[in-house]
Amino acid sequence: MKLIKAYVRYRKMEEVYDALKHEGFYSMTFVECEGTGRYSDHEKEHISYKYPFAEAYRVIKLEILAADEHVIPVIQLIRKNARTGYNGDGVIVVSPVDSAYKVRTDEEGILAI
Repeated sequence: MKLIKAYVRYRKMEEVYDALKHEGFYSMTFVECEGTGRYSDHEKEHISYKYPFAEAYRVIKLEILAADEHVIPVIQLIRKNARTGYNGDGVIVVSPVDSAYKVRTDEEGILAI
């Protein structure tokens, strides 16, 4: 089991979500945040001036737990639907998950997701 974290443009999140849902991946978490990175001037979506050291841009962090066999399909869906071809398209990070527990039913492991 893996935890996939994807940082994508705010305006691309709906496309990513719809693609994942269409393929049967329903359980995911979205967090609106601001980040810094390499962005093209004409691709700036949201600038925050509360950080004097850098401009911050509006991004969405998507988190999804996936069985090992679903990791590559999920990554491919995110990459395909989040890509614009410009700097700032985001990054995907995959981490191992030792265990997972469903609070309501006490299911464990892959059954919890």
